[in-house]
Amino acid sequence: MHDVIIIGAGSVGTPTAMSLAERGIKTLVIDRGNSSGQGNNKCAIGGIRATHSDPAKIALSLHSLKTFSTWEEIHGDDIGWYMGGYTFVAYTEAISGALQELVPAKQKAGLNIRWYSAGEIREIVPGINPEGLLGGTFSPEDGSASPMESSYAFHRYAVKLGAEFRFGETVTSIKKGSVFTVTTDKGEYTCARVINCAGSFGREVGAMAGVDLPVYPDMHEAGITEPVQRFFNPMVVDISKVSGSANYYFYQYSTGQVVFCITPDPPIPGKGTEETSAFLPQVASRMVKLYPGLANIKVRRTWRGCYPQTPDGTPIIGQVGPEGYYAAVGMCGQGFMLGPGAGEVMARLIAGESTGEDKMVLSAMKLDREFSGTEALR
Repeated sequence: MHDVIIIGAGSVGTPTAMSLAERGIKTLVIDRGNSSGQGNNKCAIGGIRATHSDPAKIALSLHSLKTFSTWEEIHGDDIGWYMGGYTFVAYTEAISGALQELVPAKQKAGLNIRWYSAGEIREIVPGINPEGLLGGTFSPEDGSASPMESSYAFHRYAVKLGAEFRFGETVTSIKKGSVFTVTTDKGEYTCARVINCAGSFGREVGAMAGVDLPVYPDMHEAGITEPVQRFFNPMVVDISKVSGSANYYFYQYSTGQVVFCITPDPPIPGKGTEETSAFLPQVASRMVKLYPGLANIKVRRTWRGCYPQTPDGTPIIGQVGPEGYYAAVGMCGQGFMLGPGAGEVMARLIAGESTGEDKMVLSAMKLDREFSGTEALR
């Protein structure tokens, strides 16, 4: 029997196992994939930011940034960490005003960020289109890392600390008696607590325990170019809406490739992973307009993954349903950047070590909320 069974060895489940194992909690992770990070984690483009409008997300991301930025120094694994920062640019008065209005709250939450003039943004992102540029925010301590290398590093460390992983097994039922019985297509396991970290399948896994989790995946596409010599540092985010897309973002990875993604508008619901012929022309026109120098770089490949969305763009984290059943789901495409922070909060909750900040996060991300409004920088 285990103390905890985690369902899902992805962006959230694997670092949660690591944090539990650090506290000596006997943990088993079950995943249908053949290794860690084989779901939406491997579709992530690698950005890690604390630049959110929600204080709870900022808190989680600041913890995650500490994990990513210090990992190689502490554990010796090169996970591709690069502190290039994030910039949200403004080409309209409406976006300029909205971004500047959010800065004081972000600073109060502990984020190193401020508003920069158009001239300053041109220095931060050399080559950006100056026509109509009004300025932008810049958070220099945000960055990026390799989703694959990070997942494998977290997995190795969790195993070293005693966590167990069962790959290639699909959970088929969860029953609660005096303990939980988790049944898969290959076996049966018992535990005192279950954590649902099933990503796009979070709702289905919740239903097995009689919990309705409002997690509705939609599909996003991304791409990567050939490697070139570094010519800019931050993740560049344009939140202006045009026909077919709500925003897009791109950055130059530590090994030189430019990685990019777009947010479809309206959303495209589903769990499909087949890329489309429409994506590249759509995103390319936006990227080249914002950064003309990208026009001559060749795209190597594109892919599609899922964003497990909630109605308000905020994850669901904490105790849900029967006693001992927890969820850390609905990351809305931000599981990679929120995962280590969410794992720490979950581990402290189960160990009875929750801090005041943890309680703030758990209150903001509880299932029993109104799901009204939306996170401004989701």
